Amino acid sequence: MSNTEAPRFPWRQVVVAAFLPTILFSIGEGAIIPIIPAVAHGLGADIPGAALIAAMIVVGELAGDMPAGALVARIGERTAMIGASALSIAGVLVALVAPNPVVLGVGILLIGVATAVFALARHAFMTSFVPPVYRARALSTLGGTFRFGYLVGPFATAAVIQATGSAANAFWIQLAACVAAIVVLLVLHDPADLVTTRPGPGARAAAEEERGLFRTIAANRGVLLTLGTGSALVAALRASRMLILPLWAVSIGIDEATTAIIIGSAAALDFALFYAGGWIMDRFGRLWTAVPSMIGLGTSHLILAFTHDAPGAETWFVVVAVLMALSNGIGAGILMTLGADLADPAHPAPFLGAWRFTADSGAAAAPLLISALALVASLPVAVGVMGVLGLLGALDLRVFLPRHVGAARRVR
Repeated sequence: MSNTEAPRFPWRQVVVAAFLPTILFSIGEGAIIPIIPAVAHGLGADIPGAALIAAMIVVGELAGDMPAGALVARIGERTAMIGASALSIAGVLVALVAPNPVVLGVGILLIGVATAVFALARHAFMTSFVPPVYRARALSTLGGTFRFGYLVGPFATAAVIQATGSAANAFWIQLAACVAAIVVLLVLHDPADLVTTRPGPGARAAAEEERGLFRTIAANRGVLLTLGTGSALVAALRASRMLILPLWAVSIGIDEATTAIIIGSAAALDFALFYAGGWIMDRFGRLWTAVPSMIGLGTSHLILAFTHDAPGAETWFVVVAVLMALSNGIGAGILMTLGADLADPAHPAPFLGAWRFTADSGAAAAPLLISALALVASLPVAVGVMGVLGLLGALDLRVFLPRHVGAARRVR
């Protein structure tokens, strides 16, 4: 689509229908992420065990990526998001009645599967309908809606803990948010109905829909083995950040309500930067946010690794939480934007499923690696290893991003 056609995109009509369900869903997820290690610990899990339970949300996302692309292509974005919200409710109910860490882990796994389907459905819509001239800003805004949830959710959790004295009651926030998302999706117009510029499927698109996840990965193995490795490391550092902060707080003795407030405050900085990151990507290129974001995430992990037993460990925790938020915020939407740059805009779901599966492999591996390293060595060692991986990810993006994304955008 040319720049002259871009103003025809009905932003005002589409934005509410496209972003409001995502905001609601992410508020619920943002509410539970800070308390999963604490709830697991309360059910009898040790620190490595609590890390493993918290990891189930990204393991679930990885499992959800397998059918998500074909599912969204077949039943549509809105139907997929309604089903994902219902599955998340089921996971929350399992977590609420969990008598032990194993059952809690099953509930968290289901929530992760639901998150994968929900996120891919909204990503596919934005890739298909948003004009390329606005792509990075639109997808950064989509990333910003998730960040808004991670901003509001922890403060809602802190209020619930203060009122009830139980961290597990935060799961009710997730349940209410998913119900609200379903209502919004049923009541509002499907944003796809508001846009008439979606390319027709054609023979190529129909063939792509029939292609399974692993065949799509094989067909795109060149980009997925190179730039995809960098995307997996980006996702790994982001997943590490979401796990390490609440786990570190448990380890150094910060209570659950204070942890939620600190993480929520850091999320405010993260959220404040999402549009700036998208503007930089559209104006100067994807490299200008991807590499600085990864350098910041890697460096902040390395700083944290040396502060566990240092004087003022709580102060260092706050400082590093802020540094991680700033680094993550400037990279808002980078993985979704790169996936959209590389996908077929006429029928993006199959490639986006493969792209998200590759990235989420890193997100799923990171918590498992952290848990294993914490078990055989220590939590600071695990955090230090993640910091090194972050710097390696920055190097991968610097080398391969211009080669693949530059070529894809020139072709279009």
